[in-house]
Amino acid sequence: MITYRGERFSGYNKPKRTPGKRKKFAVLAKVGKKVKLIRYGDPNMRIKKSNPARRKSFRARHKCDTPAGKNKLTARYWSCKQW
Repeated sequence: MITYRGERFSGYNKPKRTPGKRKKFAVLAKVGKKVKLIRYGDPNMRIKKSNPARRKSFRARHKCDTPAGKNKLTARYWSCKQW
């Protein structure tokens, strides 16, 4: 268990749900020696990734296939990874 700013995480680079917070998920991302707390996702929306058209639209809208979408220290990386 890792405690970061009073919040517990099971490990680095492992997303968790954050009930009652302003964002749906949180992840303690680590690349080399850099550590960053990233919150992402709208808590009031449901993810419907089983629908191929929605999945394609989300990935295009967030530019998941670009090199900028491959940085673990961004919310874009983690939301794209879940989709």
